[in-house]
Amino acid sequence: MSKAVIFGVTGYAGEHIARELLDRGFEVSGVARSEPDSLDPRIAFQSGSIHDLDVVKLAVKGADVVVLATRAGAIAEDGVTFAQALEAILPLIASSGTRLGVVGGAGSLRLAGTDIKHMDRPEFNQAQLPEARLHAEALEVLKKYDESLDWFYISPPELFGSYALGERTGGYRLGKDELLFDEQGKSTISGEDYAIAFADEIERPVHRRVRFTVGY
Repeated sequence: MSKAVIFGVTGYAGEHIARELLDRGFEVSGVARSEPDSLDPRIAFQSGSIHDLDVVKLAVKGADVVVLATRAGAIAEDGVTFAQALEAILPLIASSGTRLGVVGGAGSLRLAGTDIKHMDRPEFNQAQLPEARLHAEALEVLKKYDESLDWFYISPPELFGSYALGERTGGYRLGKDELLFDEQGKSTISGEDYAIAFADEIERPVHRRVRFTVGY
């Protein structure tokens, strides 16, 4: 049985990914700052964060994949950014031989056929700009890390989260660095279908040391 460790297991993306992996027969351990009122009993839960290297070292031991599904802004602690926290744990993950999957941000995706990033558009939600910038910094950290680390980073589309609930369709489209839009001009995906794409990449690796995106 393959083992996955999910940091941020109580969040929107983390919870959906955990449920999808459990249904596929994975052993799932979850880490979050505080234990939720309800959590799938199949998840081995522990309190902690990626700022605690002892927690990270113990969590990744014996894991086949480590998933970071945390909000970048929520990870900031005592002035340490998400990118800096990521830099500190990457050697532990790389030395363990564990694959890393990151739930990324959409802000650094470009508009099709241009060099314009989604987060630089006038209509981008300014309240989400700090989070987008933090995730863009973290992506650059991953790109610069040496080849001892096997990672992938999946950017969701523009609308993704508990505020944009959708239905499970079992389908999705893949993209690279450009924001995906459906035939109605919407850039969205449900939590369930994003989790399917994430689990598919874990089970059948195609994207090595790259960012890609999914959408309808």
